[in-house]
Amino acid sequence: MPENEPVDPAAPWEYTLYIPNDLRAVTVCRRTLRLILTMHGLIRLVDTAELLATELVSNAVRHTKGPAALRVRWAAGVLRVGAWDADPGPPEPPGNVDALTDAEEGRGLALVRACADLWGWQPLARGGNRGKYVWCDLVTA
Repeated sequence: MPENEPVDPAAPWEYTLYIPNDLRAVTVCRRTLRLILTMHGLIRLVDTAELLATELVSNAVRHTKGPAALRVRWAAGVLRVGAWDADPGPPEPPGNVDALTDAEEGRGLALVRACADLWGWQPLARGGNRGKYVWCDLVTA
Protein backbone atom coordinates (compact mmCIF):
# COMPACT_ATOMS: atom_id res chain seq x y z
CA MET A 1 0.00 0.00 0.00
CA PRO A 2 1.44 3.42 -0.88
CA GLU A 3 2.37 5.55 2.10
CA ASN A 4 -0.03 8.40 1.27
CA GLU A 5 -3.07 6.15 0.79
CA PRO A 6 -5.58 6.40 3.69
CA VAL A 7 -6.03 3.37 5.93
CA ASP A 8 -9.49 2.26 7.02
CA PRO A 9 -9.35 2.44 10.86
CA ALA A 10 -12.17 -0.11 11.13
CA ALA A 11 -10.39 -2.69 8.97
CA PRO A 12 -9.41 -5.84 10.84
CA TRP A 13 -5.74 -6.63 11.40
CA GLU A 14 -3.58 -9.17 13.22
CA TYR A 15 0.05 -9.34 14.37
CA THR A 16 2.02 -12.27 15.76
CA LEU A 17 5.36 -11.89 17.50
CA TYR A 18 7.25 -15.15 18.07
CA ILE A 19 9.51 -15.07 21.11
CA PRO A 20 12.09 -17.32 22.77
CA ASN A 21 11.63 -18.74 26.24
CA ASP A 22 13.31 -15.75 27.88
CA LEU A 23 11.80 -13.40 30.47
CA ARG A 24 13.28 -10.41 28.57
CA ALA A 25 10.84 -11.25 25.78
CA VAL A 26 7.99 -10.07 28.02
CA THR A 27 9.32 -6.50 27.80
CA VAL A 28 9.78 -6.83 24.03
CA CYS A 29 6.14 -7.94 23.71
CA ARG A 30 4.86 -5.11 25.91
CA ARG A 31 6.74 -2.45 23.94
CA THR A 32 5.75 -3.96 20.59
CA LEU A 33 2.10 -4.03 21.65
CA ARG A 34 2.28 -0.35 22.68
CA LEU A 35 3.66 0.55 19.25
CA ILE A 36 1.03 -1.52 17.40
CA LEU A 37 -1.87 0.05 19.31
CA THR A 38 -0.45 3.56 18.97
CA MET A 39 0.02 3.15 15.22
CA HIS A 40 -3.58 1.93 14.88
CA GLY A 41 -5.04 4.82 16.89
CA LEU A 42 -5.95 2.66 19.89
CA ILE A 43 -3.85 4.47 22.50
CA ARG A 44 -6.80 4.41 24.94
CA LEU A 45 -6.39 0.63 25.21
CA VAL A 46 -2.62 0.59 25.74
CA ASP A 47 -2.43 0.47 29.55
CA THR A 48 -4.94 -2.34 30.02
CA ALA A 49 -3.72 -4.27 26.96
CA GLU A 50 -0.11 -4.04 28.19
CA LEU A 51 -1.10 -5.39 31.61
CA LEU A 52 -3.00 -8.28 30.06
CA ALA A 53 -0.28 -9.11 27.52
CA THR A 54 2.37 -9.01 30.24
CA GLU A 55 0.45 -11.52 32.35
CA LEU A 56 -0.30 -13.86 29.43
CA VAL A 57 3.20 -13.79 27.94
CA SER A 58 4.99 -14.08 31.27
CA ASN A 59 2.84 -17.14 32.10
CA ALA A 60 3.81 -18.67 28.75
CA VAL A 61 7.51 -18.02 29.36
CA ARG A 62 7.61 -18.95 33.07
CA HIS A 63 5.52 -22.11 32.95
CA THR A 64 6.67 -23.74 29.70
CA LYS A 65 10.01 -24.73 28.24
CA GLY A 66 9.57 -23.96 24.56
CA PRO A 67 9.03 -20.91 22.40
CA ALA A 68 5.96 -18.70 22.69
CA ALA A 69 4.16 -16.00 20.75
CA LEU A 70 2.12 -12.87 21.35
CA ARG A 71 -0.88 -12.52 19.05
CA VAL A 72 -2.83 -9.25 18.77
CA ARG A 73 -5.98 -8.97 16.66
CA TRP A 74 -8.47 -6.18 16.03
CA ALA A 75 -11.87 -6.80 14.46
CA ALA A 76 -15.34 -5.29 14.87
CA GLY A 77 -14.42 -3.15 17.88
CA VAL A 78 -12.76 -6.00 19.80
CA LEU A 79 -9.07 -6.17 20.65
CA ARG A 80 -7.93 -9.74 21.29
CA VAL A 81 -4.60 -10.21 23.03
CA GLY A 82 -3.30 -13.74 23.38
CA ALA A 83 -0.25 -15.84 24.10
CA TRP A 84 0.61 -19.15 22.48
CA ASP A 85 2.96 -21.60 24.15
CA ALA A 86 4.15 -25.13 23.42
CA ASP A 87 2.50 -26.77 26.45
CA PRO A 88 -0.92 -28.21 25.54
CA GLY A 89 -2.00 -28.48 29.19
CA PRO A 90 -4.68 -26.10 30.47
CA PRO A 91 -3.63 -22.99 32.37
CA GLU A 92 -4.10 -22.93 36.13
CA PRO A 93 -7.59 -21.65 36.95
CA PRO A 94 -7.60 -17.99 37.98
CA GLY A 95 -7.85 -17.26 41.67
CA ASN A 96 -9.64 -14.39 43.34
CA VAL A 97 -7.77 -11.16 42.53
CA ASP A 98 -8.79 -9.60 45.88
CA ALA A 99 -7.13 -12.43 47.80
CA LEU A 100 -3.90 -11.94 45.83
CA THR A 101 -3.31 -8.21 46.31
CA ASP A 102 -0.06 -8.75 48.24
CA ALA A 103 1.09 -11.75 46.22
CA GLU A 104 4.18 -11.38 44.05
CA GLU A 105 3.19 -14.32 41.83
CA GLY A 106 0.12 -16.38 40.98
CA ARG A 107 -2.22 -13.53 40.14
CA GLY A 108 -1.85 -13.45 36.34
CA LEU A 109 -5.08 -15.05 35.19
CA ALA A 110 -7.00 -13.48 38.09
CA LEU A 111 -5.94 -10.06 36.74
CA VAL A 112 -6.84 -11.13 33.22
CA ARG A 113 -10.29 -12.24 34.39
CA ALA A 114 -10.78 -8.98 36.33
CA CYS A 115 -9.63 -6.60 33.56
CA ALA A 116 -10.78 -8.26 30.34
CA ASP A 117 -14.31 -8.38 28.98
CA LEU A 118 -13.85 -12.05 28.10
CA TRP A 119 -11.04 -14.57 28.32
CA GLY A 120 -10.41 -18.22 27.56
CA TRP A 121 -7.99 -20.77 26.25
CA GLN A 122 -7.90 -23.50 23.64
CA PRO A 123 -5.51 -26.29 22.73
CA LEU A 124 -3.75 -25.81 19.39
CA ALA A 125 -2.03 -28.14 16.97
CA ARG A 126 -0.27 -26.81 13.89
CA GLY A 127 2.21 -28.58 11.68
CA GLY A 128 2.74 -31.36 14.20
CA ASN A 129 3.36 -28.87 17.03
CA ARG A 130 1.02 -28.90 20.00
CA GLY A 131 0.36 -26.15 22.49
CA LYS A 132 -2.30 -23.81 23.78
CA TYR A 133 -3.55 -20.32 23.14
CA VAL A 134 -4.70 -18.22 26.12
CA TRP A 135 -6.53 -15.07 25.07
CA CYS A 136 -8.57 -12.15 26.35
CA ASP A 137 -10.78 -9.54 24.71
CA LEU A 138 -11.18 -5.81 25.27
CA VAL A 139 -14.45 -4.65 23.73
CA THR A 140 -14.68 -1.02 22.59
CA ALA A 141 -17.90 -1.05 20.57
